[in-house]
Amino acid sequence: MKQELQKILEQAKKDLKKVKTLDELKDLDVKYLGRKGLLTEKLRSIKDLPNEEKKDAGQLLNQTKKSLEHDLEARAKSLEKSVLEAQLSKEFFDTTLPGETKKIGHIHVLAQIQEEVEKIFGQMGYAVMDGPEIDSEYYNFEGINIPADHPARDMQDTFFIKDKHDPDHQRLVLRTHTSPVQARTIEKYGAPLRIISPGRVFRNEALDASHEHTFHQTEGMLIDKNISLGHLKGTMIEFLSRLFNKDVEVRFRPGYFPFVEPGLELDFSCLLCQGKGCRVCKHTGWVEFMGAGMTHPNVLEAGGIDSTEYTGWAFGFGMERLAMMRYGITDIRLFNSGDLRFIRQF
Repeated sequence: MKQELQKILEQAKKDLKKVKTLDELKDLDVKYLGRKGLLTEKLRSIKDLPNEEKKDAGQLLNQTKKSLEHDLEARAKSLEKSVLEAQLSKEFFDTTLPGETKKIGHIHVLAQIQEEVEKIFGQMGYAVMDGPEIDSEYYNFEGINIPADHPARDMQDTFFIKDKHDPDHQRLVLRTHTSPVQARTIEKYGAPLRIISPGRVFRNEALDASHEHTFHQTEGMLIDKNISLGHLKGTMIEFLSRLFNKDVEVRFRPGYFPFVEPGLELDFSCLLCQGKGCRVCKHTGWVEFMGAGMTHPNVLEAGGIDSTEYTGWAFGFGMERLAMMRYGITDIRLFNSGDLRFIRQF
């Protein structure tokens, strides 16, 4: 065995001296170290040796293999250097030129906004909850006080999943808001509760500059004893002031949403004109922001919470609208366009 390995190693070194290209070196590597190479075949033959010879033969083979690998690596470096020198001798290369900068991606503007929203509410003690984007009609509608015959169903043109049903809760839909997360959280954890639920939602909308079939919402809910709309107003003043890094005022207007009673529309003072009136706020000094209200007793009872003991409120706003107001973006379709000229601005 020792003599055979010595012959293979000597022959390999003779072959190495004849190699002139990297392709030839690769062929040589396959010849000796490939799956059917000369050294590989010797390694397989160890199993046929007597037990007392296997150990010495294995050590000798490994030494031979390492020696050959070292020679092949050294020859490869020598050839690569020769190739580079040949190229430099033929081509002018300015070594003072700066290297090419690699282009890397960055976080999408909506993800940046969502991260800020989660951070601010997290600092105020809110848990961030998530849920499925494909959910049952029960959690998307009935569980938040929107029964099958409720006219509010017409306000949300829904995408239904064809031929797919939840064994317990009717047909499956692409969620039209993140309210199903609230319903599931109430059902699982009960009260008291303090959460936000950011995420992607879907509606069968006619697309234009202010409407998109796929967009993002953040909804929030606070349930505890002796909760009032005063807590909601203070929370939103604190949130918006931190988000925009300046003092922001808010106001309530009556509004209708089936899962809250009473329902409210919340506006905040226009940041461009400081409430004096401009084109953006339609000369009112206020910008429409979100829907909110006191959580409907039916929603609490559906989740197993005693509505005579606990009260709460909920709100929901669009992340795209928040980004549009913050950066002066005029077309909601730009967020999902994939246009790098738009995305790289943020």
